[in-house]
Amino acid sequence: MEYFKNLWRYYFGRKQKYIIVPFQPDVISGTRQGVLAVQGIDFCIETNGENHHTSKFNLMTRNVDRCLVVRRGQAFKLDILMNRPYDATRDAISFIFYVGDVEKRGPSDDTSAAVALLEKGSETVGSWSAVYEGQVDSHLMVVVTPAVDCIVAAWKIDVDTKLVTGESLSYTHPQPVYILFNPWCLNDSVYMPGPNHREEYVQEDGGLMYRGVYNRIKPSPWNYAQYEKDILDCALYLVREVGKVKGRARSDPIRTVRALSAAVNVQDDNGVLFGNWGSELSDYNGGTHPLKWVGSLSILQKYYEKKKPVKYAQCWVYAGVLTTICRALGIPCRPVTGYDAAHDSQGSLTIDIIKDEEGNTLEEFTRDSVWNYHVWNEVWMERPDLGPEYGGWQAIDSTPQETSEDIYRLGPASLRAVREAELQRPYDVSYVFAQVNADKVLWKYSGEIQPLKLMARDTTSIGQYISTKAIGTMEREDITDTYKYPERTWEERETMEKALRKSESIFARYYLNDAFNDVLFDFELRDDIKIGQDFSVVLHINNRSMVTPHQVKGVLRVDTVTYTGKTGDGVKRKEFDINLAPEAKEVVTLMVTFDDYFKKLVDQASFNIACLATIVDKQFDYFAQDDFRVRNPDIKIEIDGKPISHQEMNVTVRVENPLPIPLKNGKFYIQGPGLDQQLKIELNENVAPGEFATAQFKLTPPWGGRHQISAKFTSKEIRDIDGFKTFMVAAPAELNGIASA
Repeated sequence: MEYFKNLWRYYFGRKQKYIIVPFQPDVISGTRQGVLAVQGIDFCIETNGENHHTSKFNLMTRNVDRCLVVRRGQAFKLDILMNRPYDATRDAISFIFYVGDVEKRGPSDDTSAAVALLEKGSETVGSWSAVYEGQVDSHLMVVVTPAVDCIVAAWKIDVDTKLVTGESLSYTHPQPVYILFNPWCLNDSVYMPGPNHREEYVQEDGGLMYRGVYNRIKPSPWNYAQYEKDILDCALYLVREVGKVKGRARSDPIRTVRALSAAVNVQDDNGVLFGNWGSELSDYNGGTHPLKWVGSLSILQKYYEKKKPVKYAQCWVYAGVLTTICRALGIPCRPVTGYDAAHDSQGSLTIDIIKDEEGNTLEEFTRDSVWNYHVWNEVWMERPDLGPEYGGWQAIDSTPQETSEDIYRLGPASLRAVREAELQRPYDVSYVFAQVNADKVLWKYSGEIQPLKLMARDTTSIGQYISTKAIGTMEREDITDTYKYPERTWEERETMEKALRKSESIFARYYLNDAFNDVLFDFELRDDIKIGQDFSVVLHINNRSMVTPHQVKGVLRVDTVTYTGKTGDGVKRKEFDINLAPEAKEVVTLMVTFDDYFKKLVDQASFNIACLATIVDKQFDYFAQDDFRVRNPDIKIEIDGKPISHQEMNVTVRVENPLPIPLKNGKFYIQGPGLDQQLKIELNENVAPGEFATAQFKLTPPWGGRHQISAKFTSKEIRDIDGFKTFMVAAPAELNGIASA
């Protein structure tokens, strides 16, 4: 009894956080004298939130109409206010739990559960249960455990009370209980061992994704914001209404993530994001340029309000939003970037690139492509449909590229199956395998009546530096070995041959030029070129023969390129015709100035450097290319003083203008703790060359612990500038006192 007295003092001593839904006659059917009547239910928000790792959800912290968010397979407490004390000798209590959005339900099916109140100490395993915990006066404490495989949804609660004489009452609680997947529960199919892993891949609401090119990897901040207003409701809406996942299937993470990989894009349904890979600013009229998004918050809030697709997205935006939705639902998820990622449109496991004699890619013949980088997702779960060895990380992708069972979606594809080239395993293992491990075949087209000439086969460049944010730090983790064996090993080649034998479309062509190694070519690029600077491309040509001279003719060129590998405007080119004496070395240099490239830049300031050369006397063609990106400046973020939860703090953002021309119409976009919506700050003045664009704002962190501020800057002259700052927030002294007590 002393325990319950202390519990009583704890709850009623903190009235500002103790909310009982008052007695509502309209939700009680029938009135029977003497029958035990429910007058309200307290969700024990603080205790349940801490135990279930859900205390940060806006649904739990808002001032009115608080809802309970818990995880399946794990007990939560209810404090039920009765009109009189409960008497087990004369009162019977039953709980009816049912999915709130289901119109028709049976007495007990997948969408509902009828549970009788059990006596204290009763053992239950797997299924729904409600166990008597104790009472203080008219307050009845009950411990409820949802089934470990129950539907993930917003559930409603009815409480039926009955006298042994047969008279009864029924109470319906007006607020739902949200039940999520549970990575903390050993018997849940998304169970993830290790507290650090769960903290990173379920609880963390900010992080990094990686963009750029393989030789200049760019970390980009993203605010996942899975706890914020409307996000969980939007996630459930996408599963139910857009993904059309019904009934029992809503308990299955495999079915859920497969549906979500389709629901995040607009193809086939009324999904979240409208993709756009245009190269000009005008291509994004009527929407937001993908480079301006700072996180998922404003995207999902806007979508949930209008139920219409949001413009515009590219792969990292799709991946950021999908990470948010999965983490909100309790499915461990992380974004993953692969460099030189292949799009195998024909299922051949080869990427066939056809060039003309000037080194241009012939788009009308080339259906396959290689993206500078591509961002997709991984989710953690068991795969009972494949076997225990195929559980763990699964690749999913919401960027629309190819259909899977006639819908634009991908996965979940077991990484174990990808690595071992088990191409027939569901889902879409073959596509993921080609994306990270295809062979690239370069062909030369010399006219309609001439056969294609194979110039080279590249077996190592596809799928480099597969990256994700490391656990607990803002560093990059290379996870390439989880997708494939190391390049140039016999295991990797054996796996590739195994995949080709299993492929349904085997027309990959393996014909190489006659071996010719006398003349070597090598690019030289400066590692760190800041946007606004001039740069040079240097081609080294070396005749290794001690006796034979060679004539080398060719063209060295620099083109702008989108990150999807599509060539834009030509920036500069240089033809050369060199007679190489035996053992001679020659250098071809192409200088590219700011004026040469500035007005031709496309989305992310990337270039393709290419050389097509012919050894005239041997009729041997050489082609080589490389990706190059000029570096944008980073936004610096400074915080005044020591951050304390529930206390306003001042933040300054600043970025240098690296260009030799002023920046006009500058804007900062901010997402961070305590900001319910994305913050937009417009600059009133131009920013001169070498000067700093600066803005200040205030925010109030809603809880203690680690937080992240993510920022973007755009102007008429420059975009794709971002920055982030992670920081620790302390709890106020008075809260520390209560916690220690």
